[in-house]
Amino acid sequence: MIDSAMTETDIQLMFCGSAGDGTIAVGDIFKRAMAEAGFKVLAFDIYPPEIRGFGKCISRVRVTSRQAYSLKHQSDILVSLNDSYAIPHVSEVRDFGGVLYDQAPISAMAEGEHISGHLQPGQLPYGVSMREVSDQTTGGSKAKNIVALGFLAGLYDMQREPFHQIIRDKFKHKDPIISESNLLAFDTAYDEGVSTFRLDFIELGTPERQDIGSKVQMMTGNAAVVRGCLDAGLETFFGYPITPATSIMEDLATDLPMRGGRLLQTEDEISAIAATIGAGYAGARAATATSGPGLALMVEMLGLGVMAEVPSVIFCSQRGGPSTGMPTKTEQSDLHLAVFGGAGDAQRIVLAPTNVEGAYKCAGKAFEMAERYQTPVIVLLDLYLSNRYETVILPRQNPFEADSSKKRSHQERGVPYHRFSFTDDNVSPRTVPGEEGGIHTVTGLEHNELGRPNDQPDMHLKMSEKRHNKLLGALDHPGITIQKRFGDEGKVDVGILGWGSTFGEILEAMLVAQDEGISCSAMKVVMLSPLPLQPVQEFFSDCREILIPELNYEGQFANLVGSAISKPFTRLNRVPGVPMRVADILDEIRRLAAQVKSAA
Repeated sequence: MIDSAMTETDIQLMFCGSAGDGTIAVGDIFKRAMAEAGFKVLAFDIYPPEIRGFGKCISRVRVTSRQAYSLKHQSDILVSLNDSYAIPHVSEVRDFGGVLYDQAPISAMAEGEHISGHLQPGQLPYGVSMREVSDQTTGGSKAKNIVALGFLAGLYDMQREPFHQIIRDKFKHKDPIISESNLLAFDTAYDEGVSTFRLDFIELGTPERQDIGSKVQMMTGNAAVVRGCLDAGLETFFGYPITPATSIMEDLATDLPMRGGRLLQTEDEISAIAATIGAGYAGARAATATSGPGLALMVEMLGLGVMAEVPSVIFCSQRGGPSTGMPTKTEQSDLHLAVFGGAGDAQRIVLAPTNVEGAYKCAGKAFEMAERYQTPVIVLLDLYLSNRYETVILPRQNPFEADSSKKRSHQERGVPYHRFSFTDDNVSPRTVPGEEGGIHTVTGLEHNELGRPNDQPDMHLKMSEKRHNKLLGALDHPGITIQKRFGDEGKVDVGILGWGSTFGEILEAMLVAQDEGISCSAMKVVMLSPLPLQPVQEFFSDCREILIPELNYEGQFANLVGSAISKPFTRLNRVPGVPMRVADILDEIRRLAAQVKSAA
């Protein structure tokens, strides 16, 4: 709740309804209007696993005047578009939060079926004539979501124009009468909201507008990946549809040909990775996108990419597993697969952005790293990050190198070409097919510097060292955050180490803990392979207790860190299929802080 005298804004809304109620659509209009008005927005939509047009849909939107890092566990306002689906979520509305519902359903409801009978003491009811106003303004009930939105905007004195602009844009490809009737529904409900006596003290303050020299946009993690690929000069993309990575391929199918690139939907994931590696070998910037089940099918070809030292980029958006698992639920359980999956010692670079802006940077830098270190690069997202909306600041100038390959020098062009020559930085000069003097042999077998098969012990050892040691250069790759520490400096009682999308919840928990007087810091690790051991070890040395929260059952990141660092730490593993609760992390921070004090 926000004091009316304050200008700072931090409110979270939850739209809940059935597929077909326009739940996700109205959430999209709301978050885009708030972003247009200048607020920072963080949003996450939940879809039903069914594809047959039914099931629960939820759109959560957090609107702030300052940067937020995660969704709140409890919302300030619940908008019910379908009471049977919304009733179980009434408990997620905070005390003195509002619940908006249809006060005039089309037919009589049995006792207990209307949401008004489930409000908890202290929650504030707002009855809206959703269906009735929709019928009057559009001649049908399909606009009840727009009615709810209009009432909400009027109730909290939000500016009309951003909503009008987004609604017009939403229906611009339909008959103009549809747009006008929806605008009428919005305005009619808006006027009703303005004239309604408000029972709560929720206020929208003034957004902080700054001239930052860059463009502020709102996008999902997958959309940020697409933008990063395009800015990095992606030339070829091969993919096979799989939730939650499909929208990467869908958006690239529209945008990549307009940039002169090519996209092919292959018959399966094996074909996708084979074509990606083939295109990389031919000198093109190539990528594919998949999820855990698809990545599992790709590991054999990834081994070829490692052995043949071919640049390629793989985006993996994790979901609940194993096997088909939970396609519409989030999880961080493909880390072991990404880092270790494959036959033999097949280390490759693995990046895991922690937010949408990071997804953009990792996507573009992945192509630089793939070329510079001649290896497959895996970028790990997850459903939460892939589908999460954030307002982000993207640079006006392209931050990515167009070509990061190590070329042959003029002196080297006059001598026989050794494709896998041993060099000081363990990276060999690379040629592509058709380049004069660049003929060489490439197989999946162990080989000598010429690429010819050689399985002698000394050669296998030297080549193994070469393939692993060259990746260490990525720890100093320019223009990307490999790891970063937040919070208190120096020695602290509690340190929280995290990766991927969960780091937003970690950061929120750390900030609350600091406000409570707990000495704590948090470190995010973006590069998971090779692991930046020295900074992580220094962080461990500064922290009396270490907590590692992650969304998997085994503690896969904790396993990775624990295999390299001997200091004990505490694991916090959860597999709920939804983002980790800030409260759970905060409880562990408090417990560890109390443990430190009791031992002092």
